Amino acid sequence: MMRGAEKRETVARLNDNLRRTFSGGRVMMSRGVAALPDHKREAVVQAVRVFDRFDANNDPYGEHDCAALSVAGLTVLWKIDTYADSTLTFGADDPLSPTAVRVLTIMLSDEY
Repeated sequence: MMRGAEKRETVARLNDNLRRTFSGGRVMMSRGVAALPDHKREAVVQAVRVFDRFDANNDPYGEHDCAALSVAGLTVLWKIDTYADSTLTFGADDPLSPTAVRVLTIMLSDEY
């Protein structure tokens, strides 16, 4: 069984993989992000993928699961939630369960 720090590091690694590669889960964009002109939407997606400024204020649990950033004159939020299975009905009790499904949501701050 994993200890707390090891579990957090593993969750952070899985979350980073989803955010950087868009594989290992699902990626959703809000209507506002989807409606942006192509160049702004691409800038937002790229900024989310390369984000690495995690600190105690935006990542208090060390799981790399949420952040806010400014890009292309917009404030963007991204959040990774982990669901129990592919129905996305319930949150996962264990984010490392083999049936767990990660979902990255990218949205404009005023859509939160």
